[in-house]
Amino acid sequence: MAQPPKTILMCSCEDTMRLDKSVVQHGCRNSEIKTFSHLCRTELDQFRKATEAGGPLTVGCTQEVALFSDEAGERSQGIDFVNLRETAGWSTEGAQAGPKMAGLLAAAAEPVSDFPLVGLSSEGVVLIYGRDESAIEAGKLLADHLDVTVMITRSQQIVPPSATSFPIVKGTIRSARGYLGAFELVSDDYAAPRPSSRDAFIFEPPRHGATSRCDLVLDLSGGPPLFPAHDLRDGYLRADPRDPAAMLRAVLKARDLVGSFDKPKYINFTAELCAHSRSKLTGCHRCLDLCPTGAITPDGDHVRINAEICAGCGQCAAACPTGAASYTLPPADTMLHKLRAMLLAYDQAGGARPIVLFHDGQHGTPLIEALARHGDGLPANVLPLAVNEVTQVGLEAIVAAFAYGAAGLRFLLRSKPMHDIAGLSQTIAMADAILSGLGFSGPAVATIETDDPDALGETLRGIETGAAVERPSTFKTVGKRRDLLRFALTELHRIAPAPADVIALPEGAPIGAISVDVGGCTLCLSCVSACPTGALLGDPDRRALKFVEDACVQCGLGKSTCPEKVITLTPQIDFTAARARPRILKEEEPALCIRCSKPFGVKSTIDKVAAKLEGRHWMFPSGNTRADAIRMCADCRVIAMSEQQFDPFAGVPERSSPRTSEDYLRERDAEG
Repeated sequence: MAQPPKTILMCSCEDTMRLDKSVVQHGCRNSEIKTFSHLCRTELDQFRKATEAGGPLTVGCTQEVALFSDEAGERSQGIDFVNLRETAGWSTEGAQAGPKMAGLLAAAAEPVSDFPLVGLSSEGVVLIYGRDESAIEAGKLLADHLDVTVMITRSQQIVPPSATSFPIVKGTIRSARGYLGAFELVSDDYAAPRPSSRDAFIFEPPRHGATSRCDLVLDLSGGPPLFPAHDLRDGYLRADPRDPAAMLRAVLKARDLVGSFDKPKYINFTAELCAHSRSKLTGCHRCLDLCPTGAITPDGDHVRINAEICAGCGQCAAACPTGAASYTLPPADTMLHKLRAMLLAYDQAGGARPIVLFHDGQHGTPLIEALARHGDGLPANVLPLAVNEVTQVGLEAIVAAFAYGAAGLRFLLRSKPMHDIAGLSQTIAMADAILSGLGFSGPAVATIETDDPDALGETLRGIETGAAVERPSTFKTVGKRRDLLRFALTELHRIAPAPADVIALPEGAPIGAISVDVGGCTLCLSCVSACPTGALLGDPDRRALKFVEDACVQCGLGKSTCPEKVITLTPQIDFTAARARPRILKEEEPALCIRCSKPFGVKSTIDKVAAKLEGRHWMFPSGNTRADAIRMCADCRVIAMSEQQFDPFAGVPERSSPRTSEDYLRERDAEG
């Protein structure tokens, strides 16, 4: 059944921006486009008619979302809202922004899947950790709303309150863990004050290792944060005690953190795909190295992701080579669908040399809006795409963007990011290596780290785009990140300006080959049993070690498992590997039993063992047929030893019986 055409309502916002309906129509071909100048006021009846008509509806305005949502009522189909004004129309290049508007409208119409939620519950038990009277004052502000305890970290001359409305203790927090509703703190030098304290607190004898549990922590100590990436820890509030305004903001925020809350479950984790460890040997640890909050911990052969602590930076999912960790807000394939719709619509509408600008909502959106309201706005070829966290973007999205026709890609970050962006930096380094190897010139991928809208505009206008694909790819696929990356790389290689088959990648890349020193390899195949992805294979018919490069994730388990230490990793991308057959790394003639001719090992290994033992070990003297047992299979070896009536204990003196307690007692009685 054919889908009804989409209806797109565009408003010039009282003619403050130009709308080129014909250009947008070229990019959004299966759409009915209507333009207005005052849709939210004098032409509101036109919006009501569009909602009553049914079918997919997109409105090119976000300022009046509340009004339009109220007017739409309980509409069976939702409405997509797009900010065409600040992202496209309000710009010195707004007259040329028709293709960009088409791309933004097409991207907004792509469906977004639901994401799972994690429940957090707080009963309002708060620990205020401070250094002076300001912590007690904060406690007074919160006492009517929360269950307050104040801990003073340094013993100072603090005047006791005339009436005790909440506990005041002293102590120094040694360690802290947990999240909103489930904090656990361990404190040293912990002591309660004596009720007889007069002009200053006098504390009882202190003790160490006191454990406290609470729902919230308000840190006014002025010392180092209690948690890594503390701004991302739900329920942990921190303010400088020398800044009264910051303290008041923290107090007001703490007052509202009572009840039940839902946060997105940012990461879906499939333990069966994890390549962290095998046989107590550590392989891949990329996610552990990158997680800023400590939400990821080792858990046997896999890792464990604490959804309550996870802040959703997405670096683990972007770096995971197997797809065991996958982002949910949105999934990787959904992001590729938005990129595809945006860039293809931009191209069909006549746009040229597009630059994709990834940004978040908390920092990037206000910066772009400020640039539009108070500056020159975004250039007409810059296509902004809002994501939950910029660091969630993986290599598959970058590769796909260039396959879809992007001439450049930028990540908009804070001048001082809230957490380490090492994962994003690694992704950009890999993308640069791949793109330069395929003929894309210049800094195709980079970050823009600024809090200044004018600096953002100046940087974007100064970008010199290099080569791009002549005809954008139109592929659309679903699945895990690894599959998306494979397909995107194949498509980009097919249409790249100057494709190369093999490209070296930076150290730590999740794609590559292995090399084996065949002279030292004994074909024990321990690496095969450790390989989690099937990149290393044996052969059921002969003694051989095979390698499937397309399946290798450079986890290092084969290298760490190898007893001879002859395996090395080679980060690279070989575009022919996807269609290549397993490559034989080493193959040897089997050792045949000299008695029954059954293969039982590797000939070179048996020869080495025989050379080391014959004439050098008392069991295998020179000129004796006993040494032939080395070249027999296990069954024939037993038969041969039995026929030769070989007794390994012949000539060895009998061992004396072990002494017992009775022997010692007997000797003692004899001496007495």
